[in-house]
Amino acid sequence: MQDGHEAMNRRNFLKQTSGIAAAAMAAPMILPDSAKGANDKVNVAVLGVNGRGKSHISGYMDLDNAVVTTLVDPDANVLAARAKSFEEKYNQKVKTEQDMRKVFDDESIDAISIATPNHWHSLATIWACQAGKDVYVEKPGSHNIFEGRKMVEAAQKYDRIVQHGVQLRSSKALQEAVQHLRNGIIGDIYMGRVLVFRWRGDDGIAPFEPVPEHLDYDLWLGPGPKMPFSRNIVHYKWHWHWEFGNGDLGNQGVHETDMALWGLGTGLPDKVMANGGKFLWNDHKTTPEVLTGSMLYTKENKILELEVRPWCTNLEDGAGVGNIFYGSEGYMVIKGYDTYETYLGKNREPGPSGKEGGNHYENFIQAVVAHDKSILNAPVETAHLSSAIAHLANTAFRLGRVLDFDPLTERYVDDQEANEMLTRNYRHPYVVSDRV
Repeated sequence: MQDGHEAMNRRNFLKQTSGIAAAAMAAPMILPDSAKGANDKVNVAVLGVNGRGKSHISGYMDLDNAVVTTLVDPDANVLAARAKSFEEKYNQKVKTEQDMRKVFDDESIDAISIATPNHWHSLATIWACQAGKDVYVEKPGSHNIFEGRKMVEAAQKYDRIVQHGVQLRSSKALQEAVQHLRNGIIGDIYMGRVLVFRWRGDDGIAPFEPVPEHLDYDLWLGPGPKMPFSRNIVHYKWHWHWEFGNGDLGNQGVHETDMALWGLGTGLPDKVMANGGKFLWNDHKTTPEVLTGSMLYTKENKILELEVRPWCTNLEDGAGVGNIFYGSEGYMVIKGYDTYETYLGKNREPGPSGKEGGNHYENFIQAVVAHDKSILNAPVETAHLSSAIAHLANTAFRLGRVLDFDPLTERYVDDQEANEMLTRNYRHPYVVSDRV
């Protein structure tokens, strides 16, 4: 490992050769004193290693210029199992920690990769930024609109690199697709549709039970409310409870809401409506199985439609998870994370198409090394906006009425009840403060 002086010299060289030295000097904080770890690699700590965090680990370990040095999870059993498999696969030791706050204090860590439950995403990002770490955060970037905006403010205030975990942004094919849309391949775009057709079965109902000894349940709950332990939420099933997740629109759907905003070239709408409910299963879920929503952009004269289906359904031009964009000259279908097709004119003549992925983790590490936010394919502002689309629709569904929204102030118009749902009552000390 480099000593502090040698590491600092190397960081200064990288900043100068990246052409960003002036901006870096103006920032309150650049990189930790340990900017590069062993073998001159970016040291990464992965937060949350039960599910999506496993992909984070392999994503960084497949790169030449990054290494996972620390695994973090409040579940000691999950942590031990993941450390064991890590050491067997990579033939090297990895540190483990249950409390993420100790990792933020670790000066050897350069970047934090967040794969925790949704209710932790924004606060963990904010804390990491305040500690001088760069951040990769899974979708959705936020659990509510207020904390999403605070996450953006923290990244800006502390001059941190923050990438949103929507890997379709790094797809070469979808970058090409968006350029086709900008060039008018389907004419004037007037509508986008988000498709989230996933197989979600009956989860049953689990009883309350004592907290397992291997789980730090207080840490797991974090910003969420204090409630008895149940396997209805730990692990994964938290997605279907408003206190911790955001339903499938705020899960898989954020990939698609992000693609929708990217393709439409819009931000947040000014009118929101949604309906749906639970129609199949009498299980523990509090979020809807089926949800349909519409969002109007009155100034841009565009509409965004959202569709979540949980069970047997048809595909739409082959897309079950993806997007469709409609224009005056044709339409474009986005399938998954790396494929697009276009159909032109009244007779749906096939137009340009493509299928090619990209490396989202590599894009993040490149931006970290250069300390250049412009390199990011999915910067923090897009994380806030794409997540907010899900929050808007969920709020309209829960209140059961059409909502008027001001995208400039990010508040509902003359609607106190809806505005109260912009944030939550945070549990001390896991608080997203107004001033970050």
